[in-house]
Amino acid sequence: MLSAMVGKADEGMWMLSHIDPRTAEVMKKLGLQLTPQQLYSTTSGTSLKDAVVDFGDFCSGVIVSPNGLVFTNHHCGFGNIQALSTTEHDYLKDGFVARKYSEELPAEGLFVRLLQNVEDVTARFEGFIEANDAVAIDSICNTIEKEYKAKNSKLDYTVRPFYGGNAYYICSYKTYRDIRLVFTPTQTLGKFGGDTDNWMWPRQTSDFSVFRIYADKNGNPAEYSPKNKPLKVKRYAKVSLQGYQQGDYCMTIGYPGSTDRYLSSYGIEERINSENNPRIDVRGKKQDIWTRWMKSDREIYIKYASKFASSSNYWKNSIGMNKALRELGVVAEKRQKEADIMAWVRQDKERTERFDSMLVRLEQNYQKRKSMIRSGVYFNETFRGIEMTTLAALAQRALKAPSADAMASYKTSWDEFMKDYDARVDEEVMAALLENFANKVITKYQPSCIDVVRADYDGDYKAYAHDIFSQSVLFKANAWEQIKEMNDSTLSLDPAIKFYSSLMAARSVLSNDFTPVENDERLLTQAILEKDFELPHYSDANFTMRCSYGIIQDYTASGTHYNYYTNAQSLLDKVAQGKQNPDYEMEDDIANLIRKGDFGPYADKNTGEMQLCFLSNNDITGGNSGSPMFNGKGELIGLAFDGNWEAMSGDILFDSRFQRCIGVDIRYVLFLIDKWGHASNLIKEIGAK
Repeated sequence: MLSAMVGKADEGMWMLSHIDPRTAEVMKKLGLQLTPQQLYSTTSGTSLKDAVVDFGDFCSGVIVSPNGLVFTNHHCGFGNIQALSTTEHDYLKDGFVARKYSEELPAEGLFVRLLQNVEDVTARFEGFIEANDAVAIDSICNTIEKEYKAKNSKLDYTVRPFYGGNAYYICSYKTYRDIRLVFTPTQTLGKFGGDTDNWMWPRQTSDFSVFRIYADKNGNPAEYSPKNKPLKVKRYAKVSLQGYQQGDYCMTIGYPGSTDRYLSSYGIEERINSENNPRIDVRGKKQDIWTRWMKSDREIYIKYASKFASSSNYWKNSIGMNKALRELGVVAEKRQKEADIMAWVRQDKERTERFDSMLVRLEQNYQKRKSMIRSGVYFNETFRGIEMTTLAALAQRALKAPSADAMASYKTSWDEFMKDYDARVDEEVMAALLENFANKVITKYQPSCIDVVRADYDGDYKAYAHDIFSQSVLFKANAWEQIKEMNDSTLSLDPAIKFYSSLMAARSVLSNDFTPVENDERLLTQAILEKDFELPHYSDANFTMRCSYGIIQDYTASGTHYNYYTNAQSLLDKVAQGKQNPDYEMEDDIANLIRKGDFGPYADKNTGEMQLCFLSNNDITGGNSGSPMFNGKGELIGLAFDGNWEAMSGDILFDSRFQRCIGVDIRYVLFLIDKWGHASNLIKEIGAK
C-alpha cells in the first residue's frame, strides 16, 4: 500500500494539521527531513505553518524575516500596486523599492491572516448533514464561530465544510490589516510573458512582490497607524541559495482556493458546457474592448490593469480546462469510476439503500438545470462585466442607509470604485455585452431592458447604452451629492436605475429555477471515501491551509520534452522577440543586467546558470499563488505562481503525467532585489544562506 502511495505522492492538498502517519512516511521517503510536529504544531513552540500567510483571502505568502517581511507573487500584489500607482508615480511600469521602513507604502484594504489552530467540529452537525438541512448547517456554523469569538475576541474564526460537506472544521486566525508595499519589480519583469505565457511552460516570469506586516507596539493586529511597527515574528522561513536538482523533494504550503476532484461526471459536463463556455465568450468580448482602450491611454491602462489581469486569468483558465478535459477524456474516466462505485454499492443491502439512486438523481437534476446554469453564468459574467451595475447598486443602498456611518461607508465604496472606472469604456462594454446576452440566452431569462432596446431603439444597443450614460445621474460630476437628495421615487426614474432594476427582476426568475445537486454530490463523495476507506484521502481545496508534496520534475507532452528549469538565456531569447510580441518587451537596462551575467551567489552551483523558474509535481490551483516552495529541510527555494497548459483539467482530475507546479526561483528573486533594486537592506534582513 505504501509503495502505491509513493507512486502517486505528488497528488493531493493535505491538511497540514491532520497528516496521516502513512502520508507522513511517504513524505519522509521522498526526502522530507521535518516531522509532522515541525510542520504543524499549536502546543510545542513554532512550526513551519507559522511562516505561511493567507494573503488577502485570495493568495498565499511566506514570512522571510524576523521583521514581518512577506514574499508573495507579483500578480497577488498587483491590485495594491495598481492602486498605489498614478501617472506621476507609476509603480506598475517603474517598480518600487523601499530602502527603509519610512519609505514603505500602506496598501489600503489589504490584510494577511496567520493560522492559529484547526479543530474538527463535525460532531456538532450530527443528523443535519444526513438530513441535508442547509439552513440548520448554516446556523450551526454561525453559532460555533460566535462561541469561539466570545472566548477569544482577538482571533477570527471560520467554519468550513470538508469532503463535500461530510465533515466540518473550524480554523482560527490572527488577522493583520496594516500591510505595506516594500518592493515590486517592473511589470515587464513581474508579468513577463503576459497573456502569451500565462498557464504555460517554459516561463521566465519574476512573479514576486514584497510586503511587510505592521502591528501595534505590543505586536497585536491594528488598523493602519504611522505609530505601528514591523511585526516581530517568532517563526519565519529561512531562504536557501542551494537550489535544487531533478528528483529533489519539494513541498508547497498555502491556501488553495477550490478544486472539485470528487465531482460527478454530470457536474464536469456542466462545468465545460454551461460554465466555462459562457465565461470564455463574455470575457473575451469584454477584454477586447478593454485592450483597445488600455493601449490608447496610459491613465486608462493603470485603472484597468488589475481588473484585466483578474478577468483574463480565468478566461484563459477556462479555455485550457475545457481543452484538457476533452483531450484527456475525463468525463468518460469519471463515468467508469462511477460504474465501479455502483457495483460496490450493490454488493451490500445497507449501501444500496443509501447510495443506489444518487447517480440517477444527479443525471436528472443536472439535465433539468442545464439551461438555467448556462443562462446564470451568462447573466453574472455580462452584468458584472458592465461595471455601472455596481454604481446603481450603491445608489440604491445609499437611499436606504440606516445611519450616517452606513452612508459614509457607501460613499467610501463609491469613491474607491470611481478611482478605477471610466464611463466611456463601460458604455462600449455595455452595448456589446447586452447585445451578446440577448443573442445567447433564452427569452425566459432576459431582462425587460432588452425588450426596450428592441421596441424603442430598433435593436440598436449602442444608442441605448449612450442614452443611459448621457442621461443618468450616476455619471454626473456631482453624482453622489445629487443621489443623496433623491428619494426612491425619483431615483427609480433614472435610466441607469431602470436598467439595473430590470436585471434584478430577471435574476429572481433565474433563482426560482435553481435545482440543487449538492446532497447527491455529497453522497457520491461519501461513497468514494467508504469504498477506499483504507487509504488516506484529502479534501477538495476550500481556501484553508494545505500542504502538497512531491519532487522537482520535468515532463513530456505531445512528443516534446520540457526541462525542469529555465535560465537567463531563455529569457533573452524571448526579449529578442519583443518588437513582435509586446508581452516579451523589457527595458534595455534590465535586459543588459541579465546579459552581463554577473549573477554572483545567485547562480546555480551545479550548472553555473542563473535559473529563473522551475517545475515540481506539486498539486496547485488558484489561491496557491504565492505559496512558498520548500526543500526537504523546510527552506525556501521558490514561490509557486502557475500551472501548465497540459494539466488545466487539474482542478477536477489530477494527471501525474502532466500536472506541474511552476515556481519562480528564490535566487532569481534575490538577484533582482540585490542587483536591480540595490536593496541591500532587504538582502541583509533576509539573510539567505
